[in-house]
Amino acid sequence: MNKKYSDKTGGVKSYGVFAKSRQAEISKIPRRPARFRQSDHSSQLVHAVFQRTASGVGIFECSDDTDKVEPGTEVEMPFWLACDLLAKEAVRIIVPSCFDTKTKDEIGADAAHVDLRGRCTFFYEFGCKIARIIDDKTIGPLLLVAFRTRYKEVLIKAFTAASTVAIKQLPLLTQEEMKLFEAGQSSTMAFKKWRMGGPRMQKAHVLGRTRKRKPT
Repeated sequence: MNKKYSDKTGGVKSYGVFAKSRQAEISKIPRRPARFRQSDHSSQLVHAVFQRTASGVGIFECSDDTDKVEPGTEVEMPFWLACDLLAKEAVRIIVPSCFDTKTKDEIGADAAHVDLRGRCTFFYEFGCKIARIIDDKTIGPLLLVAFRTRYKEVLIKAFTAASTVAIKQLPLLTQEEMKLFEAGQSSTMAFKKWRMGGPRMQKAHVLGRTRKRKPT
């Protein structure tokens, strides 16, 4: 991949891993920590501002051949990488757009019909992670309000999944909400199956083995 990068994003450099010709340079590319490999939220792109010069940074496509990032440069990168650089005090992470003022206002007005999936597939999980490392005390309450409001709506959709309205709302659900929806559907199907077949009241197996007490 060409190292040159045509800056069309208003000064924000783009994250991109490219092959290096020398093994020594390849070894400089950070690898994803094991703690981030189990959840896809770690691949969510975030914007971070470098706090100091970073030399030999081969993972960022630069507009020149200096192979370094200057302080104050805003870079888009995966969340796992931003966390790694933040731990080294190399960057400052900007509040992601999926938790900006517009999203907060929409959730406050009508949380049930906000397209959270379009903003972030793992909205709640990512929000819990990002809230711990950036200075924004509003993300936690925002997640709570969103989940409280949408929880009931998700279960209603699960119980009425055959309706056209319910099906149209599914693309708005986050990955966490889809799991809740699927659990509700499974529970509904199990209940219907129980109603359709067999006696509804059965004596427990353990009661059948209980001996009657002889009268004294």
